[in-house]
Amino acid sequence: MIQASSHPGELPRATPKEVWPLTSGHATHRQPTSQAAQPKIHPEARPLASSARPPRRPAIRLPRSPDHRLGRRRPCAVRLIDTRMALHAACAAGRGLPSSSSSPRAGGRRSLSAAERPRSVAFAAPLRTRAVQTKAVLSSDGAPGMSDSPHVVCFGELLIDFVPTVNGVSLAEAPAFKKAPGGAPANVAVGIARLGGSSAFIGKVGDDEFGYMLADILKQNNVNTQGLLFDAHARTALAFVTLRSHGEREFMFYRNPSADMLLEEKELELDLIRKAKIFHHGSISLITEPCKTAHIAAAKAARDAGVLVSYDPNLRLPLWSSVEDARDGILSIWETADVIKISEEEVSFLTNGEDPYDDAVVKKLIHPNLKLLLVTEGPDGCRYYSKDFSGRVGGLKVTAVDTTGAGDAFVAGILSQLATDFSLLQFANVCGALTVTERGAIPALPARQQVLDFLASVVA
Repeated sequence: MIQASSHPGELPRATPKEVWPLTSGHATHRQPTSQAAQPKIHPEARPLASSARPPRRPAIRLPRSPDHRLGRRRPCAVRLIDTRMALHAACAAGRGLPSSSSSPRAGGRRSLSAAERPRSVAFAAPLRTRAVQTKAVLSSDGAPGMSDSPHVVCFGELLIDFVPTVNGVSLAEAPAFKKAPGGAPANVAVGIARLGGSSAFIGKVGDDEFGYMLADILKQNNVNTQGLLFDAHARTALAFVTLRSHGEREFMFYRNPSADMLLEEKELELDLIRKAKIFHHGSISLITEPCKTAHIAAAKAARDAGVLVSYDPNLRLPLWSSVEDARDGILSIWETADVIKISEEEVSFLTNGEDPYDDAVVKKLIHPNLKLLLVTEGPDGCRYYSKDFSGRVGGLKVTAVDTTGAGDAFVAGILSQLATDFSLLQFANVCGALTVTERGAIPALPARQQVLDFLASVVA
């Protein structure tokens, strides 16, 4: 059932295992929550910067628990053993990856404890139980450290996807929706953690039930949330997803503005970025200020620190003011990336409608500093390009139920394998294939053992 909120303007609270019926095909405009209805903010919480907007309440940081600190990293070791392994060298040899400790800074501002902040609502579609390898290993100097998986910081949006319970209908025709955590950078962070890697997320959610639910889900999946903030001035972003009969999607967003759009440069955890091995980001944070400035500053901090920069544009045209703005915005940071993943549709979009299957067209998108360009083709696999070589890896045949999160699972597979000797692209293809077999993004992301088992069954 859906329980009505006691506070005006607040989203309804959901009980476990519920679905959300759509009563109208139009957005519902709600009045801002009154001051009296807002959760209390601890007096020592850090205030947000002033701006032309109405004064906002302080942003709240998640507690910095030792349980969620990122582990000690080890230098990236890439071994060239065949043509596929050349991809590792292309990504890692061009730029040095830092190996300094990734522990959060000592001291700092006091955050609200778990007991002081509102409880989150239960997740309607419980996450499947997956085994995540978290055992510490000894590094060369005998100190405990993490596995050889890369340490990745993901920057961007974290939101709620409302996915219809049936495929092949419009939003107005959908009988009900299930809520699922999502947001491309957050999906990648969870995907890496589930594959046994070390990841962190930087972004902002609303100081509301959905925001706390999303924060809890990141923590439950062993994602470092040191850089996650709550904003009482705006709600957590929502996206309604239409699933076509073959599993492809269309989106309708509720974010005008949403909390992720209000992240400011002064709120960034730059030390977290500088100590990473890989910084991953998308393009949605480039659409509006102040998040655009924060996004550019975060990417610059990563490059200045010699961190490998991964970029997945994740084109969402409805969020941009025009097609031209979307193309210009995506390309504005194109040459700052070392690794870029795009879809065949995005190739066509960025090249003004040219054939995405023509290698000559794709190679127009290779900039001088790019180490690796990946073009995903859905069930057909992927192509890879660098300045010196290119190739293709075939896909896997699965029954697609919901393709939400498949590209993010592919990116998680790529980034989690950059420091290993495993077949990089085949591993990433399996990540994407397994994700489309279930509904939602984060709930469908596979664990490392699940990927390995699938690969073993294919080889057998």
